[in-house]
Amino acid sequence: MRNDRENIVIRLSFDFALAIIEFSETLNRAQKFVISGQILKSGTSIGANIREAQNAESKLDFIHKMKIAAKEIDETDYWLKLCKYSSNYPDNDELSKDLLSLNKIVSKIIGTAKRNLKK
Repeated sequence: MRNDRENIVIRLSFDFALAIIEFSETLNRAQKFVISGQILKSGTSIGANIREAQNAESKLDFIHKMKIAAKEIDETDYWLKLCKYSSNYPDNDELSKDLLSLNKIVSKIIGTAKRNLKK
């Protein structure tokens, strides 16, 4: 399941995690510690699960790990939306756009993996 070419989803999820770390630090400076911790955990977990999927023991294991990444994407989206719509919280539209792109790629990967599983 490894490929010598650059793996775009690994790069995007890593870049997203770095941006989430910065946003979490912004939240910490604003003393929004609870949301900061939640968004830091879910936002960085996306890439960790995607990387773990690259070493999956089977196609089913790969799909399972990518689905966990998809769940973390959904949770991160929830925290970003809370920040966006809550007063006194900074929002970050760029993070939301990046997350949407990541979600589309992960969903496509899961769909393709499921179709290939049936072959």
